[in-house]
Order: sequence, then structure tokens, then C-alpha cells
Amino acid sequence: MEPEQAVNEKAANFFALFASSSTLVCCALPAIFVALGAGASFASLVSTFPFLITLSQYKLYITFFALVMLLIAGYANYRNFNLPCPADPELGRLCMTTRRRSRNVFYASACIFLFATIFTYLVPQFL
Repeated sequence: MEPEQAVNEKAANFFALFASSSTLVCCALPAIFVALGAGASFASLVSTFPFLITLSQYKLYITFFALVMLLIAGYANYRNFNLPCPADPELGRLCMTTRRRSRNVFYASACIFLFATIFTYLVPQFL
């Protein structure tokens, strides 16, 4: 794997993690608090962090941005998965470890995104 490709894949994965975490904070957090019956706790949280209201006004854009970043990170992971690692045993081990970590970060990002999307768009329909 070329160093530039590894950096691009790592950056794409961390941007995807950041974007999917932002959907969790802006959009799923209110639904989770209300579903758990902790509306008063959420009101106190919003009074402490008033930017949560502004973030939730743009939840469609944030969700779309997170989806795009996940698609880019998924493509980068898919493209780099079958590239050869260096023949040097230590560099080869490092390459495989980095590849596994990168894939785990991507899967964690996708899980966070799915959880946040379900709590943002599906759960309020049933409450």
C-alpha cells in the first residue's frame, strides 16, 4: 500500500467517524432522551449547550454529509483492501494492522450512523 493511499484511507475513515458521530449528537440524542422519558434532562442539556438546537435544525444536511463521507470511506476501504502489502515482515504486519484498524473504524462509523438514523427518523414515527 502506498503511503499516500493509507493516509487518504485513514483521513476518509476519521471524517466518516466524525460525521456519523455528529448525527448521533445532533439528531439521535433528543429522540433517545425523550424515548427514555428524560425530557427534563434533555432540556437542561440544551440550556447548557444551546448549539444543539441549531444543529438539529440542519439534521437533514448533517445526515446527508455523514452518508456521503461513509460512502467515500467505504470506497477507500474497498479499493485498498486487496492492494499488496510490503514484503518486509515488519512493514507487512504494520500494513495489515493498519488495514484492520481502518476497517474497524469504518464499521464503527457505519454502526453509529445507522443507530443515529434509526433514532432520528424511524423511532419518532412510532412514539
